[in-house]
Amino acid sequence: MTKLNKQILEQANAAVTAGDYEGFLSYCTEDTEWNFIGQQVLKGKEAVRRYMQETYIEPPKFEVSKLISEDNFVVAVGMISLKDAHGVSTEYDYCDVWRLRDGKLHELKAYIVATV
Repeated sequence: MTKLNKQILEQANAAVTAGDYEGFLSYCTEDTEWNFIGQQVLKGKEAVRRYMQETYIEPPKFEVSKLISEDNFVVAVGMISLKDAHGVSTEYDYCDVWRLRDGKLHELKAYIVATV
């Protein structure tokens, strides 16, 4: 199961980098919850959809340096680069802790810090 969970996250992430946000959302439960630690909590697919439309002006670029899976959890550690509305890129280090339910991404705890 842990290998399958990694594959699910990898496929979902591939959809994001291709700009296929609806494809990504197909990997999420309807009641998915994203907690950006210390920033905001998104509840449900519609909230995530709005976030992606507002935040991903163009598809983010990211590198996963570690992908760790155990039971229903997958942890991704890496770097993500996002462009704002002015075309300025900002890079962040991140650690995403995903909990899967019934083969879908259900809960995210995201730790994100801008790099210097």
